[in-house]
Amino acid sequence: MTPTQDIQDLNDIKKMVDTFYSNVRQDETIGPVFNEKIGERWPEHLEKMYRFWQTILLEVHTYSGSPFPPHKQLPVDKSHFDRWMAIFTTTVDELFAGPLADEAKLRAKNMAEMFNYKIEYFRKAEKEQLK
Repeated sequence: MTPTQDIQDLNDIKKMVDTFYSNVRQDETIGPVFNEKIGERWPEHLEKMYRFWQTILLEVHTYSGSPFPPHKQLPVDKSHFDRWMAIFTTTVDELFAGPLADEAKLRAKNMAEMFNYKIEYFRKAEKEQLK
């Protein structure tokens, strides 16, 4: 069944985030990275993600901070970001349809590309310093 409703409110954000991270936690490729890093702090992580996406999509400013630093030292590469994006896109497409759903996918794509670029940049810079 194709969804007909767009993301409209915080309950929709929670549905998107909860479904996405449920899929992430079970994924063979990226699940171990998330589960190792987050450990028992999943409730806090999910709350932060609700605030992040509420700020991005609904323009209700409940998130502050910089999303990149916690990701800087993760053992990930482009394949991990590609998998993250595939899960995110599938999750959104299964749950929602409309301009905000499209915006969520675009923002996620841009964020994944930027995080991957920054991680590669910092790794290259660190290797250069070791020479």
